[in-house]
Amino acid sequence: MKYDVIIIGAGAAGLMCGAQAQQHGRKVLLIDKESKPGKKILISGGGRCNFTNLHIDPKSYISNNPHFAKSALSRYTQWDFIALLENAGLHWSEKVLGQLFCDEKSCAVLNMLLSECQQVDIRLNTSIESIDYQDGYRLSTNQGTFQTSSLVIATGGASIPKMGASDFGLQVAKQFGIKSIAFKPALVPLTFHQDDIEYYFKNLSGLSVDAIVTCNDQSFREGILITHKGVSGPAVLQISSYWRKGDVVVFNLLPDLKANDWLLEMRDSNPKSELKTILSAYFPKRLAIRLADTLLDKHLSNSALNQIKKRDLTILGEKLNHWTLIPSGTEGMRTAEVCVGGVSTDEISSKTMESIKQKGLYFIGETVDVTGCLGGYNFQWAWSSGWVAGQYV
Repeated sequence: MKYDVIIIGAGAAGLMCGAQAQQHGRKVLLIDKESKPGKKILISGGGRCNFTNLHIDPKSYISNNPHFAKSALSRYTQWDFIALLENAGLHWSEKVLGQLFCDEKSCAVLNMLLSECQQVDIRLNTSIESIDYQDGYRLSTNQGTFQTSSLVIATGGASIPKMGASDFGLQVAKQFGIKSIAFKPALVPLTFHQDDIEYYFKNLSGLSVDAIVTCNDQSFREGILITHKGVSGPAVLQISSYWRKGDVVVFNLLPDLKANDWLLEMRDSNPKSELKTILSAYFPKRLAIRLADTLLDKHLSNSALNQIKKRDLTILGEKLNHWTLIPSGTEGMRTAEVCVGGVSTDEISSKTMESIKQKGLYFIGETVDVTGCLGGYNFQWAWSSGWVAGQYV
């Protein structure tokens, strides 16, 4: 069977590309090996779909070419997708930091995209056995053989493999001599050696605190969450995209205070108050006790402030503002929301998303070496890159 366009991957980018190509009068086949389209759309935002962000900016994306995403993001913006949503009768709310969620939940966003693809031939449970090229692309699948002049790879990254994710896109790139960067987990919890967990985090799983987390000249202020393996929460997920094995991560646990001055002031004004009581004004009590007992390697939590040397309180305060830890790793692809890496942007036209060296081959969405911050940025890249490719396929 012959089509003008074949898109592999019925996720956010693939659906957007299919809808656009159809509107341009193209005969489109959308293939996915899974039994349902848009699986990651459905789980996004806890089922509410964090579909974009009010503050989309190319600086919020990681890529070996920081300028690559500018073209697509400027031609199909967050406002364009918001308009699409509103025209479908859907409503949205801002949560925090510009993050937009669909009031009617994720399934409504997916249904809207599917309705935009009414003329697209969508074939699920279809696995690719081989791709050949000779004056066009020939795809052998478990559902038959298909031909096209334009082939779009929209298979995403390798995160959450239980949902069918893989590095298929990079395999296709390799087949056609297109360079890529191996996928690594991003927006993922950080893990620590067991000794650190026993010392700092044991029996504290589930506790959270507002903090600034810094690594490799990048900083994020949001919540951090202690887990039984290490730390998670929005600020940690954000910094994980920049962290590499062996890097130090700095936690400012009292971002609104110069903690050493505050502790000395508390010593003067509340001399008989116990340290754990003072710290409990900003931390859950169990965490307050652990911080007091570990950051100075002394059992000071039950001590009154006037029994603690000023020098020790100064040291504790400095550590509360600048607590350095070296993670042992991450929780990996199993829990990573996205990946860094992908098909090299040196190999793709930022105007069309087409391969520079392989005619008619396009890469969009997370398959490309463009990774957004947490909070709707990766969906916007999917919408923008899919829209762009849909104009040219």
